[in-house]
Amino acid sequence: MIDKVRKVLAWFTSERRETLNDLGLLLLRVAIGAGMLLGHGWGKLAAFGERADSFPDPLGVGNQLSMLLAISAEFFCSLLLALGLATRAVAVPLIVTMLVAMLVVHGDDPWKKKEMAFLYLIPYLVIVLTGPGRFSLDALILKKLRPES
Repeated sequence: MIDKVRKVLAWFTSERRETLNDLGLLLLRVAIGAGMLLGHGWGKLAAFGERADSFPDPLGVGNQLSMLLAISAEFFCSLLLALGLATRAVAVPLIVTMLVAMLVVHGDDPWKKKEMAFLYLIPYLVIVLTGPGRFSLDALILKKLRPES
């Protein structure tokens, strides 16, 4: 049994760990980006005409602009996040959107109402701290821009 455990642990060399970390970041970005885009952003984008005048205005900038800001983050930033393009930058509006949803829109609501915003917020924070990983358009662009050594 101990030999089997050693074999499994030996498999996790530093090279494999880096690849697994990058695969984990890819999975996180695509899952959280697609989840927000399809579950929240697409619906708002498709219903803009009928919902814009009654959309909540938690920041006092007007209903239509509030909805446009939400769509920009939840649809367009989520798409870029999933692709790994301008990853850290596009995670910031998503963080702000989730903080507004959690603390302002649902500020007086029970935890159950705030929980979804919180559960989206955490991966966005992780992505800002870690970056997109090697399997991203950011990494591909950076590789092309760097002079070969």
